[in-house]
Amino acid sequence: MWYKLLQSEFTLPERNNAMKDLPIPVLLLYNLDSAWSDGDRDIAVQEADRLASGLGKCGHPVATVAVRNADLSACLRSYDPREWIVFNWCEELPGMPHSDARVAEILESEGFTYTGPTPEVLRLSWDKAGTKKLLDKQDLPTPRWRIYADADPGDWRWFPAMVKPAQEHCSLGVTTDAVVRDAGELRARIACILDAFRQPALVEDFIDGREFHVSLWGNGEVRMLPVAEMDFSRFDDVRDRLCTYESKHHPGSRHYEGIQTLLPAPLTEAEQNLLYRTAQSAYRAYRCRDFARLDIRLRDGVFYILDINPNPDISSDASLACAAEAAGFSFGAMGSHLIGLAAVRHPIFGRRFSAASD
Repeated sequence: MWYKLLQSEFTLPERNNAMKDLPIPVLLLYNLDSAWSDGDRDIAVQEADRLASGLGKCGHPVATVAVRNADLSACLRSYDPREWIVFNWCEELPGMPHSDARVAEILESEGFTYTGPTPEVLRLSWDKAGTKKLLDKQDLPTPRWRIYADADPGDWRWFPAMVKPAQEHCSLGVTTDAVVRDAGELRARIACILDAFRQPALVEDFIDGREFHVSLWGNGEVRMLPVAEMDFSRFDDVRDRLCTYESKHHPGSRHYEGIQTLLPAPLTEAEQNLLYRTAQSAYRAYRCRDFARLDIRLRDGVFYILDINPNPDISSDASLACAAEAAGFSFGAMGSHLIGLAAVRHPIFGRRFSAASD
């Protein structure tokens, strides 16, 4: 099986052997917003501590930095960028929504080498129309789509259709009502998105097929981790066969409990190969760096790219960590591997790392 081959390839990468000999200090950066609930703050701290502990077991000296306000430069002032690599888990500056690109810009301006995507790619990730245009330009399969700034659906004729905000992440705005079956429902849902989110609506042909979360990592060589399938078999209604906001964020909800995760996904070798070629092409076209997760659906032998997340959640129970675990990586080893990918870009560690790997 493909995933077993990957597991054997990934067990002891040469890069990780080099890091054991040359331990790389890690500055673990994560956001901690006072506006969050006590429970959410506790979870963020626990996850950061869990990753720091795991990195420590892999030989990394680790310092954790909780970003509690928008002055990121002040948080970094005590650290010399020549002596650290930043594990960038700061998804936004507190009080500044959609500011992940700003975090990366500040890290670059302060001279830090960090894990994950560049500011340009992070900005693109909020622009679903821009993402769609890029996929179309590269002839990569993605559902038919259109952006609406008013509620008139015009000549749209592909149903069922999916309607969601054009500038959000994490399935925000995706409920069972997001799947519409005729022009009247489409008009009403577009109007709802325009009113609730004060931004354009993205309308897509709804691919009523198998859905996969595809985690990849690497730069020069891009590898696909064991693929996860979202199993919707418990639901008969087409409007239930999707990953809603509740399915990701509300334990106990119908979709959270009803959607099962199959890891590794039951795919034939031919399907695995086609999925890998599709996902890798999109990863490279999008200029992902170090890691990413793609949401992909299969219909009539075609893998359609729904979304590209160049900065996916790396929590211990999220898709990337689960896929890495299926490939034989502990949570800490996953983080250490990502640090190794970033280390190549560091002006000092990169030279030492290359020499140790030769």
